[in-house]
Amino acid sequence: MTSQRAPLPVSYFSMAVGVLALANAWRVAVRLWPLPAWSAVAVGAAGLALWLVLLGLYAHKWLRRRADAIAELQHPVQPSFLALVPVSSMLASTVLLPWSRSLAFGVLLLAVAGSLAVGAWLYGRFWQGGLKPELVTPAVYLPAVAQNFVAGTALAAFGQPEWGTWFFGAGMLLWLALESLIVSRLATHEALPEPLRPLLGIQLAPPVVGGVAWISLNHGVPDLFAQALLGYGLFQALLLLRLLPWIRRQPFAPSYWAFSFGIAALPTLAMRLVEGGATGPVRWLAPAAFVAANLLIGLLALKTLALLLRGAPAAAQPVRA
Repeated sequence: MTSQRAPLPVSYFSMAVGVLALANAWRVAVRLWPLPAWSAVAVGAAGLALWLVLLGLYAHKWLRRRADAIAELQHPVQPSFLALVPVSSMLASTVLLPWSRSLAFGVLLLAVAGSLAVGAWLYGRFWQGGLKPELVTPAVYLPAVAQNFVAGTALAAFGQPEWGTWFFGAGMLLWLALESLIVSRLATHEALPEPLRPLLGIQLAPPVVGGVAWISLNHGVPDLFAQALLGYGLFQALLLLRLLPWIRRQPFAPSYWAFSFGIAALPTLAMRLVEGGATGPVRWLAPAAFVAANLLIGLLALKTLALLLRGAPAAAQPVRA
């Protein structure tokens, strides 16, 4: 990145989140079906490489473009995306786990500590008021809900379900509180500006990311609560499909990666249910959702690469109100 180009928006960490979440989906898939194990390794390696590149670019931004980094954190919408740094790092720790437990655990500790600091700062600022209703978007889930759900999943993977349950509880109750606030804003105020509409893709994530956390903490039991979370996630997916023509009035930009976490987590939850012994429609839903997730995240990656190759201005711009 040259000094003439805009510095990396922190929202770009949604790309690493999407690819790393897809890597975890592949790990479940190779346990269920006769798929090559190297595929999961390849997706995981790609996610880790992307995560490391983004960390380096974001660190460079703070070292060389500090004024831009500070201005981004003073924006009414963009600071919520800072939570994607610890979220992607916690996902990276779970991908690293089979290769080096000690390294993965070190990454997890730093990421969990970072998530607590970021969550307390951003969500605490939210409590202080002053945010205009029209700027309340699903991005507010990231520091309050996403971080806690992912921490719960990661801690379960490292054999710490008690700690993970605390984070899951925080994420669940904050999700319920924020869901009503966000839906109220969407229904009773002006429509989201076109550049912010792709952020509605985040709405898919809480039920399915929370479902993955829940089934990780309850040792893979496909119970009623896990099934209910999948059902709500499917309903959110239906709503997003219904609104897609309206959302796509905003030309493709990296902000569309807001869909990727939920897209990857939905089949992961379905596959974990099947892995735990669930029967019925989830057995055909799981492979269909897994194929769809790979196609959609692959499409996001190709479109983003095309933007970068063209040097399009949108490829270097953050989400703006």
